[in-house]
Amino acid sequence: MKFPRSGLKWLPLSLLVIIIDQISKLLVVRFIAYRDEYIPLWPSDMLGLIHVHNNGAAFSFLADESGWQKVLFGGVAVIVSLIILAVLRKTPSDRRLICSSLALVLGGAIGNLIDRTVYSYVIDFILVHYKDVWTYPAFNIADSAICVGAALLVIDAIFDRKHPDKDKDKEQNGEDGKDQADGGDAKEAGNGEGK
Repeated sequence: MKFPRSGLKWLPLSLLVIIIDQISKLLVVRFIAYRDEYIPLWPSDMLGLIHVHNNGAAFSFLADESGWQKVLFGGVAVIVSLIILAVLRKTPSDRRLICSSLALVLGGAIGNLIDRTVYSYVIDFILVHYKDVWTYPAFNIADSAICVGAALLVIDAIFDRKHPDKDKDKEQNGEDGKDQADGGDAKEAGNGEGK
């Protein structure tokens, strides 16, 4: 099935996010002990790898609930994914910013949905912190794709929307051009009558 002008052409970006996300999580599970090991990255006092499980949503929201939240988050991910697919289908593929942002969010949503389906939790492993003073909740590649995609959606909404002033200018120019064409025809008709 081909979608030459549809935003669905951007689905390979979603697939790339899913593949990178799942491979990175498999590597973390294989090589980093759960909760017991921290691997510092450069700069070592700000970035590192850790292996943790998140039963909730972003920032471990609702992680301590009895389990109903897993079904809720899985259902939300499926609904959001279907909505994104519908929007991509109707969006022209040359609208790069919105198509890439939606593809990133879709890939991230599906990446975390795979975790919830297979493990019943999400594997997080990137830890951003400042020494022992401040720590951001651990996250993963899928979360990063969702955040970057959401930021690009905001940028698209701010900078790539239609401006009413531009539309008015086009309408005025179009009407003026039409008036000039009509005036030109009237002159020719007048010249013809005078001969």
